[in-house]
Amino acid sequence: MHKAANMADSSSDSVSFTPPREKYDVFLSFRGVDTRDTFTSHLYAALVRKKIDTYIDYKLERGDKIGPALLEAIEKSKLSVVIFSKDYASSTWCLDELVHILGCKERYGQTVIPIFYGIDPSHVRKQQGSYADAFAHLEKRFKDNLDKVNKWRDALKEAADMSGFDTSSKRR
Repeated sequence: MHKAANMADSSSDSVSFTPPREKYDVFLSFRGVDTRDTFTSHLYAALVRKKIDTYIDYKLERGDKIGPALLEAIEKSKLSVVIFSKDYASSTWCLDELVHILGCKERYGQTVIPIFYGIDPSHVRKQQGSYADAFAHLEKRFKDNLDKVNKWRDALKEAADMSGFDTSSKRR
């Protein structure tokens, strides 16, 4: 989809940029505590049944930093599905993932689909409700790095403004 040929030729010192080779059709970003055993496991199973190569990591260790393997999985996915839930914003891991996903959208044209699971999209966009509580805690925790907190806020606003799915919406 986004593969570019390496155009460097022997007569010049120019080097072209080649986006990462796609390895996965879909990358799932979610807060495990909120959705792993409910919505996310069902979505993953449905994608696998349809033979859609989907990245989900059940083996991630708890921690504040995203590992290189996870960043690479995001970069090598055609599409990212971000499942926003009540406590998504309380995880710095999820927030860092989201920032990286949106960077891949900008750099490589990766498609991003937000799903709002049990959370009003406006709470994500405006950081209200549980998202306001999470950010009050994050601002205290990262008081010396408010730029990082603001990147997370901006990423949530950007993602919540995208066309996606609200699981609480009733179909007509």
